[in-house]
Amino acid sequence: MSANTDRQVPRVLSIAGTDPTGGAGLHADLKSIAAFGGYGMGAVTAVVAQNTTGVQSVHPLPLETVRAQLESVSDDVQIDAVKIGMLGGSGVVETVRAWLEEVRPPNVVLDPVMVASSGDRLLDADAEASVRELVRLADLVTPNIPELAVLLEEEPAEAWATARRQAERLAVEWDVAVLLKGGHLDGETAPDAVVTRDGIAERESDRIRTRNTHGTGCSLSSAMATAAAWGLTWEEALDSAKDWLGGAIAAADALRVGHGHGPVDHGHHVRDAVVEQLGLARAWTVRQWEASADVRRVAEQSPFVAALAEGTLERARFDWYLEQDLLYLRDYARVLARAAQLAPTSEEQVFWARASAGCLEEEAQLHEASVSAEGVRAAETTLAYTQHLEACTASGSYAVVVAAVLPCFWLYQDVGERLGRAASPGHPYEDWLSAYGADEFRELTLRAIEITEGAAQAVSPAERERMAWAFQRSMEKEREFFEAPWTADLETGPAR
Repeated sequence: MSANTDRQVPRVLSIAGTDPTGGAGLHADLKSIAAFGGYGMGAVTAVVAQNTTGVQSVHPLPLETVRAQLESVSDDVQIDAVKIGMLGGSGVVETVRAWLEEVRPPNVVLDPVMVASSGDRLLDADAEASVRELVRLADLVTPNIPELAVLLEEEPAEAWATARRQAERLAVEWDVAVLLKGGHLDGETAPDAVVTRDGIAERESDRIRTRNTHGTGCSLSSAMATAAAWGLTWEEALDSAKDWLGGAIAAADALRVGHGHGPVDHGHHVRDAVVEQLGLARAWTVRQWEASADVRRVAEQSPFVAALAEGTLERARFDWYLEQDLLYLRDYARVLARAAQLAPTSEEQVFWARASAGCLEEEAQLHEASVSAEGVRAAETTLAYTQHLEACTASGSYAVVVAAVLPCFWLYQDVGERLGRAASPGHPYEDWLSAYGADEFRELTLRAIEITEGAAQAVSPAERERMAWAFQRSMEKEREFFEAPWTADLETGPAR
């Protein structure tokens, strides 16, 4: 790697396939390069029809077209770094390899797209052999754990220590830096490491629970390439890239792009400045959602939710939760009815009235199919939540009431959608997951957000402060509600 001493804006070339939804491939690379202050260029290897739910078709470009694109760039532009992504077949791999040998650009980062997230092999044996040869021309290779195993013709590592040994072997035998990524492993933390023949530099971060991680590998590798072109070492590049990508993953849910595994938010770090420059006010609801990130993370990573997601949650504990939720829903329905009474428009009155009725009918029907609240006392967490909602209702402020009820829509939709799409057929709690992960509930949530946003824009700053308190307090109560079933005494606990 050569240091960039004159602060020349890095000119970074991505060689990859496309993604029309913008989450992965060449599109993600260009966003990542821009996020790291570089000037992005792109040579397309294949036109891919894909979205957040999967790949529909792949159209590889003719080899002469790929070669012509590469020559168009290198004949005219000084290249400071190259990121190589999806190549497809051995013909494209050989075309790119021949061009690299002729041009010898600096800071070559190879993301060997060889194994899908499902574990399916994406290349035939000839193409895999060609990719192994291409590794020898790279400065940094960024395989996931299954791809690392393919490169070494070994079995995929199931533990971080084994993956480290494999990365060390690749680094030493092929004289290349390896970015080892632990995202495929289980655990509360997500380790990464830069492995060279001189040693290992490890970095660890908390694992962010979200299903919206489409294109993280592409984004990380292109960010690393751009950082290196600025003159950073691979270790320094990893520090910067992990910080940025962690924020992009944390902000991913707010994008609401697609119905499957959505993209990360490549522009999260500059959006506030852009919004301010444009003279726009950042959405109040988005600010509140982001402000509740720590509370939501605790709720979503609670043992109850984790066991629910895995399908290992004992039925008695789930029934305890359902009994409390049924008691809560009866009070929640009354608060929704009060929102309908206070609503300033007939359309909003109808929305909240229908939500109240649906709360009593559809939700109670789902719960009462399994349990009954007959003779059940409300637990302290249930009482505390409903008392908070009643206090907000007593304020007589429509804006405060809708802010208080919104977290129950939003958090359940967010959790239900994630868990519902990850649940396998025959999941023991499939009915519950499908109810909150359904498109219909998503549409209700989006409308509730829209109404609350309108209410926030219509009131004074002081009233918005009261709305913020009501929203954040409700989110805290949601966290407590998710935590309570795990610690409840099922024999003599407060529910009976």
